[in-house]
Amino acid sequence: MSRRILGKYDGLKYGWLKDAKKFLLLVLFVFLVFRLVIGFSFVKGNSMEPTLHDGEIVLYVRISRQYQKGDVVSVRIPDGEYYVKRIIATEGDTIDLKDGRVYVNDEPLDEPYIKGETLPQEGTVRYPFTVKEDQIFVMGDNRETSMDSRSFGVVGTRQIKGRIWFHAGQFYIRKI
Repeated sequence: MSRRILGKYDGLKYGWLKDAKKFLLLVLFVFLVFRLVIGFSFVKGNSMEPTLHDGEIVLYVRISRQYQKGDVVSVRIPDGEYYVKRIIATEGDTIDLKDGRVYVNDEPLDEPYIKGETLPQEGTVRYPFTVKEDQIFVMGDNRETSMDSRSFGVVGTRQIKGRIWFHAGQFYIRKI
């Protein structure tokens, strides 16, 4: 009789080990996906309103390294903090601010998503400004309160964590 009980115990032990292996593989898979493919950031402040709001969680895609004007990205600014901002200009573009509007390559940007006027800020940027190779110029959508490239300067493309893919129930899908 004692062998029967022990036999049942051995079967349970091996079943638990199989489940543990599956669980560890799942944890490893999730870790790799979040480390290599996607990530998440928190929106801090109101600089991206009305598009994004303070406290929202956004998911970004790390694998796409081709960024375009208008993309919303998670980016590391020069002081080391991470912000969520919109790409306004990429390498070779000349940006200028006139009459509360943004001009890229002498063409006014169509920006239905912004809040407020776009005015120069105290910082290192003098207009017109040409973006150099492997750099981007970023701004928040709430132009009157946003701390962005107008104040801290351009950001290197290597400082981009990823392009925002999902936030608060909305997907931002663009052909990669």
